[in-house]
Amino acid sequence: MTQLIEKYAGNVPRYTSYPTAPHYHAGIGNNEYIRWLGDLNETDRLSLYLHIPYCDRLCWFCACHTKQTRQYAPVRAYLAALEAEIRTVGRHVSRSAKVTAIHLGGGSPTLLEADDVIQLHRTLAQNFDFADEVEISVEMDPNDMDASRYDALAAIGMSRASLGVQDFDPRVQQTINRIQTFEQTKSVVDEVRLRGVRSVNCDIVYGLPHQTMDSLVRTVEHIVSLAPDRIALFGYAHVPWMKKHQTMIDDSTLPDAAMRFELMTVASRMLVDTGYLAIGIDHFALPGDSLAIAANNGHLKRNFQGYTDDEATTIIGLGASSIGSFRQGYIQNIPATGQYEKKVLSGELAAVRGIEVDDTDRMRRWVIERIMCDFSFSFRELGHEFGIGASTILAECQALCTDDQLISIKGDRFEIAPEARPFARSIAAKFDAYLASGAGRHSMAV
Repeated sequence: MTQLIEKYAGNVPRYTSYPTAPHYHAGIGNNEYIRWLGDLNETDRLSLYLHIPYCDRLCWFCACHTKQTRQYAPVRAYLAALEAEIRTVGRHVSRSAKVTAIHLGGGSPTLLEADDVIQLHRTLAQNFDFADEVEISVEMDPNDMDASRYDALAAIGMSRASLGVQDFDPRVQQTINRIQTFEQTKSVVDEVRLRGVRSVNCDIVYGLPHQTMDSLVRTVEHIVSLAPDRIALFGYAHVPWMKKHQTMIDDSTLPDAAMRFELMTVASRMLVDTGYLAIGIDHFALPGDSLAIAANNGHLKRNFQGYTDDEATTIIGLGASSIGSFRQGYIQNIPATGQYEKKVLSGELAAVRGIEVDDTDRMRRWVIERIMCDFSFSFRELGHEFGIGASTILAECQALCTDDQLISIKGDRFEIAPEARPFARSIAAKFDAYLASGAGRHSMAV
């Protein structure tokens, strides 16, 4: 196993998009965005991602676009801009395209006051057409929650609650500036279920500073006792060159690649042994959960929220730094909140960069997604989707199989051996035509 870790545990993208974000460029902006929005029609199903880039505390481990605020005034000003963007985007989208999913992410969306949660949902409903059933998922910080916020989230129809836990060990929490007790977490799970939320997701992170096998095992045991429908087991992404607050974490307190792999392996085994099904490289779900069903029937997808069963054909990103995904490519908003607010309050869209994809990009995106989701793909399906261009991928697969015994072609399928599945990111990277350009630095693959 040591040789596997040395071979595969390099720094590679997480492949929540392809091409990945470091390759977006300023040549794609508002003009392309308006055209792509205008091309949406009755065949399209939309997923809306709303980014709330504020927290009332800054966790040192976090790699999200967010900032700390102890005052609500900046949040209120940002919401005014976000609603302006929603109205502008809505004017460019045909009402025949139905919204099937809404995701509130951050930052900490739950720091929004109850009335603002309801108003934000009202603005969305006024500017987009919702399908009969809309999946609404919200990332929740237990430290934000009170009765009015629970009731507001229930009022807008929240159907999935997502709670970041990381590790319950006090020393780990102190080091990453994320104090959150098991009792707080349990209270959130109980309250949302009491209000009819049908799905709860919990995030666990391995590879944190001062994390030990014992602390992670205790955390997994606590989480399993809550019986969440889904659990994500993420490797800590230490990227201080991108996120300066991560310099607050002493590199010497982080586990090495071998220890990270052991932490991941033990936690994964515990989850499977308690009845969860392994989904992709880092998700777990109860057998009756829609994510497990999607994985079993070959409909699992991967996007900016990780693994998903969302059938939407388009993601529209709303808010500072948000990324949208279209048939034609990807578009990202201005990351800086001040510049974003100025732009959208003037009635404009806030796209600042992106990338347009061609048929070769779409083919490689399909291959990478199937590797990340299924650890295999069918050459017959590849050829059906992309025609003669698929021969290029076949040749690359044959070359890879010659060099690596853990990758094989069996009949119609390219397959990764079970022992190499934790390294799917590194294997998917073999099909990334952009990676060699050197744009961007990435986190460790395990």
